[in-house]
Amino acid sequence: MDLKSPLFDRIRIKPRKAEEAKDDSRAPTCEFPGCKEPGQYRAPKGRGAEGQYYRFCLQHVREYNTKYNYFNGMTDDAVAAFQKDAVVGHRPTWSMGVERGAAARTAGARAGVARDWEYSDPLGVLRSEGVEQPRKAEPEPPRRRLSGPTIRALDVLGLDETADAATIRATYKTLVKRFHPDAHGGDRSFEERLRDIIRAHDTLKAAGLC
Repeated sequence: MDLKSPLFDRIRIKPRKAEEAKDDSRAPTCEFPGCKEPGQYRAPKGRGAEGQYYRFCLQHVREYNTKYNYFNGMTDDAVAAFQKDAVVGHRPTWSMGVERGAAARTAGARAGVARDWEYSDPLGVLRSEGVEQPRKAEPEPPRRRLSGPTIRALDVLGLDETADAATIRATYKTLVKRFHPDAHGGDRSFEERLRDIIRAHDTLKAAGLC
């Protein structure tokens, strides 16, 4: 077999051209100030720039490595915390014997949170074993649609769209007493405000909200 044959070269793990063609001129220039040598060696940029590297020549990468300190600028407590977290690959951990999913399910059951599973137990077999059927969450009441004048009337009384009839009536009575001339010694400077409150109450009453 001719070892110099092009067919033989094509089945090599590393073609001869890849072995022979290490052209230093194609390598980036060393990033050390003033150095013009090829930067064939990578050096990590440090904490906060993980995955980023400088390109140095052999001499300057050796100098950089002797001075490199990943923890430079960190306090002793921060270094200790980093080393502790590195033991588990900086992943969150929990105490032995505590299964977070089970704890969450137990807490949810106590709070009456609806789960995505249900069962039928007409004879109470599971209930006798302490397995409680999760209670279904109460559906939220449908949001009522209010007209523009109704919303403005609520705003005059200082209320929002969630105010019920009892709240509207109580607020109306309080505001009438506060702005009535009798509460200010006969001063009628608040009459316009009082009229707005009365009109707002009439609007809400006509809309069936109070």
